Amino acid sequence: MRPLTGLRVVVVGLGVAGTAAARALASAGARVVVTEERSEVAEVERVRALGVEVHLGGHRPEHLDGASAIVASPGVPERARVLEWARDRGIEIWSELDVGARLCAVPYVAVTGTNGKSTTTELVACMMRAGGLDAVACGNIGHPFSIAAGEGHGALAVEASSFQLRFHHWLRPRVSVLLNLAPDHLDWHGSFDAYAAAKARVFELQDADGVHVGNAEDPVAASISRAARCAHLWFRLSEPAEGEVGYVDGELVARVDRERRLGSPPVSSAGFRADVAAAAAATLAFGLPPEAVVEGMRAMRPLPHRGEEVARIGGVAFVDDSKATNVHAALHALAGRRRVVLIAGGMAKGVDLAPLAEAVPSLSGAVVIGESASEIAGLFEGSVPVRKADSMEEAVRAAFELAPADGTVVLAPACASWDMFRDYAERGERFTDAARALAEEVTRGAH
Repeated sequence: MRPLTGLRVVVVGLGVAGTAAARALASAGARVVVTEERSEVAEVERVRALGVEVHLGGHRPEHLDGASAIVASPGVPERARVLEWARDRGIEIWSELDVGARLCAVPYVAVTGTNGKSTTTELVACMMRAGGLDAVACGNIGHPFSIAAGEGHGALAVEASSFQLRFHHWLRPRVSVLLNLAPDHLDWHGSFDAYAAAKARVFELQDADGVHVGNAEDPVAASISRAARCAHLWFRLSEPAEGEVGYVDGELVARVDRERRLGSPPVSSAGFRADVAAAAAATLAFGLPPEAVVEGMRAMRPLPHRGEEVARIGGVAFVDDSKATNVHAALHALAGRRRVVLIAGGMAKGVDLAPLAEAVPSLSGAVVIGESASEIAGLFEGSVPVRKADSMEEAVRAAFELAPADGTVVLAPACASWDMFRDYAERGERFTDAARALAEEVTRGAH
């Protein structure tokens, strides 16, 4: 834990991360200034009650006067003028992770990757609790690291986004995890290389006392993981070698020091099995016994909007994978499936969507929505039937009409949701509501 008393710190933005950072910094004795572009913010009076100086209605250079550091909220692009002002003055730029890391007095696991971060982070926390620790999942998962660091827990599982990792200076986990790597958020980072470099910073400050967990079956991620200067532990979906965690005949097996058979995950999807293997490797590297892995794995279920069947009409299942916000995640959601009608589209975030065409062998049809509808339609037209829809309700109905009698309608958008919805959760909820309403309608009609 590093003292913050007396430091003048400017927080940019009063979103979830910015509000948490301001609260944590003020509680730790820092002199906090908040600069916010919006003119009205619900949290403003609560933050001011902590002695925080708040400026609404836009960032100004004088807001940075006397600052020792500036905390950039995840939504603030690194080329934003307020951050350029900080660079010009030689003011250190932190992320909310830095605030948590400076305040944290307990060991923690940090998890990053393009897909699977939240599930893996929750799994690690679940396994920690099964091992007798007072532990919670925090970070980009919704409970800020800076707040969790002051709650008195015995250990933490921290989800770290590329936005947060880009600016950190203090994050030093006992165990770091890089799950996978595929193009995403290129509109923010500017290039895949910059995005990958941000992810690599999860292990940048680890030394001989730390362990890095890497994905042995993701060549791009593995090449980055090998650069970690600490010890390595690997996970995979196939049979593990020595020093790895993987699967033999569907059973999770750890070959670390000696072979341990850990049982089968409660959900058979490839994505969940990969997350379980990564979490098991991280938990064992953290020093917890295999029994904690087994108990934690059995207690965990997939988080919402990550492959849950939400409705069924006759033999047609409706699966909500709204969290599949990039091509890599969408293809993962379709892996091993056949006779699928895919609902996809939204904001592409500067990413090339062309690899989504690899899904064709799994598909009986596609329904496209949002800003990227025409682009995605072009990938599938001529291979499978394609329809465009202007709403989620229209998309669900069209997908059901295209679905084979024993098919599956999968919402795996491969894109962000902000062109049509508040976030991926609202998109998934709208899909679920529409599918269930259609099921009721069909049932009434049958009677």
